[in-house]
Amino acid sequence: MGDLFRPEMVPIWGTVFGTLMIFGIVAVVFWYKAREKELQVHQDMRIREMEHQRKMKELELEIEKTKASQGQPRAS
Repeated sequence: MGDLFRPEMVPIWGTVFGTLMIFGIVAVVFWYKAREKELQVHQDMRIREMEHQRKMKELELEIEKTKASQGQPRAS
């Protein structure tokens, strides 16, 4: 255990920990960007779902109007 903390090992440990820190920073940035993209996709899906529901309601109203007009006798 004493061999790991010799003065000659300081540059090696500095390089190892410096590299690990860089990897850590890159991982955090990558995770942040991926999370941001995921939230954007969810928001877009929600908007599309709301538009779809609105169109479905419009179609249902159109069907009801058509049924109502077919039920009334025409005066010819």
